[in-house]
Amino acid sequence: MCLGIPGRIVAIVDEDAMLASVDVSGVRRTVDIVCVAEPGRDLGELIGAWVLVHVGFAMSVIDEEEAAATLKVLTEIGEAEGEIEAMRTGSVEPFHPSTAPRAQ
Repeated sequence: MCLGIPGRIVAIVDEDAMLASVDVSGVRRTVDIVCVAEPGRDLGELIGAWVLVHVGFAMSVIDEEEAAATLKVLTEIGEAEGEIEAMRTGSVEPFHPSTAPRAQ
């Protein structure tokens, strides 16, 4: 599994939960954007931004050139297909504190 796969934020799904829809090579998934949201800024400003996605989280904002270069490298080393398939099948879901099990 790679450290992150580039995707483009296409919509804000839930502002309160900080969730966005991200397109990764034609596959759309809901990811947590808490790591890339800036305090005081409208989350809508992230629409169109490229981000590195790992285990359901947008970990950092990157530019389009870096996104293309990363996808190219991941494809060359055979990692892109597995990551995209994991997103397609939903085997990775974003963690959100409201759905976490509570300690007894």
